[in-house]
Amino acid sequence: MTDTASRLDLADAPPAGAEAARLRAWAADAEPVGDDSSRRGPFRPEVWLNARQRHASRLAAHYFRAFDVLAVVAVTLLVAWAAASGPLAHVEVWRVAPFVAGAATTLGLMRATGRYRFARGQRTAMHLASVAAIVAVGAAAAMTVAILLNAGEAQWTAYLVWAGLVLITLNALHTGWSDLVGRWRASGALTPNIVLVGATRRAEALIREALQRRDLNVLGIFDDRLARAPKAVAGVPVLGTADDLLAHRMTPYVDRIVLAIDPRAEARVRELTARLRVLPNEVTLLVEPDGPVETASALDRLAAAPLADVQGQVDADRRAFNKRLQDLVLGLLALVLLAPLMALLALAIRLDSAGPILFRQRRHGFNQEEIVVWKFRSMRHEAADATASRQVTSDDDRVTRVGRFIRKTSLDELPQLVNVIRGEMSLVGPRPHAIGMKTGHVESARLVAEYAHRHRIKPGMTGWAAINGSRGPLHTAQDVRRRVQLDIDYVERQSLWMDLWIMAVTVPVLLGDRAAVR
Repeated sequence: MTDTASRLDLADAPPAGAEAARLRAWAADAEPVGDDSSRRGPFRPEVWLNARQRHASRLAAHYFRAFDVLAVVAVTLLVAWAAASGPLAHVEVWRVAPFVAGAATTLGLMRATGRYRFARGQRTAMHLASVAAIVAVGAAAAMTVAILLNAGEAQWTAYLVWAGLVLITLNALHTGWSDLVGRWRASGALTPNIVLVGATRRAEALIREALQRRDLNVLGIFDDRLARAPKAVAGVPVLGTADDLLAHRMTPYVDRIVLAIDPRAEARVRELTARLRVLPNEVTLLVEPDGPVETASALDRLAAAPLADVQGQVDADRRAFNKRLQDLVLGLLALVLLAPLMALLALAIRLDSAGPILFRQRRHGFNQEEIVVWKFRSMRHEAADATASRQVTSDDDRVTRVGRFIRKTSLDELPQLVNVIRGEMSLVGPRPHAIGMKTGHVESARLVAEYAHRHRIKPGMTGWAAINGSRGPLHTAQDVRRRVQLDIDYVERQSLWMDLWIMAVTVPVLLGDRAAVR
């Protein structure tokens, strides 16, 4: 096989050692861009948002629709109440039915016609005109139902007032939605970030087309043949090998990894896919486009769906939206109800031993994002282990008296409700492990190839693994494999009802678990 990268200009290609050193310097910087401006590339986002933050922006379409539903229902109830001149509970059905039909028609058409997509380049005036047309159809539906039920006593003025108020309300809301989406696009919050594997001609063609369109960010290129690869392709820096990508600080900011190599090189495609499958990022093979039309089509697919689709069957975005609503509602309720208990625990910790009440630890979150997880301190302050290099054992001398109780009952996890409300964690999900956590003398992540797959969903305060006996420290490779398998099972099966079941059985299961050491 002849690699297409060999046809690029290689005059300035650095040796592999120099590139590795440059990569280490890049990774050492806390900001996901090095100080050397030549390494930043032409797609450097104005604001660096990780995959979790951009995913939250994608879900905005569902929030928009929720606000629209609440607004239309409120207007409908208000006008129906005013027209009835009395409590709605005592009004005849035929008087209320036209307003219900109009509201249902309007909201249904708003969803069915994709009014929450806010496509790139769409003019706000045209969008508002389409909303007005939908409201007109809703008003016609209300009047049609009134005629069918009781034409002689139809309240035509009330239906027109309803249509006018709904039109004003929806136009005001959608003017705000359109402006918000426009600002997100300008900041890059809705622009997918990708990295390319392979410094090839097809990578160069994709980058040059993406530079023209500006609806896709190519953050960097990784190529196993650093000795032959150029320093950059069309301005996008070559940052290391495929193995370097596995541990790169860039990965939490990446939405998709694109293999820009010849798909006919089946052995190399399989080998790269097998190596990259340990990452939580989606991997896509770029088939060589035949001309500018196919190149544009390939970019359309990579840059597609900046906002989640609210149409059709329940998909991953809709499940994520439902899960986020669940976290906000139940998380806020739990924080309010458990506040007195948390205050008592804080007082007990303060009286029991010297040191701060709370313990902070950096852990892996969604898409391997580094998050700071909060817990009640359960160990002596001077013996705190932020990297979990030594996992807790029975009668561990580092654990305080209060610490033994709150660890046994998992009350030390309650401050993570703040992480849930901030969107860094979920109430239910794989437990977040400390970065660099070791099982024995080996980093736990190195014991199971699919370890990073558990990061394809937000970590949780409780989870499928926890209620199935896998909680606390992992002392053997078999323990790691079992937890990862349970976590992957949850990621593949997650649903609202499964989450509610896990939360319902968490307390009795954990309190009855005498085997787990925490």
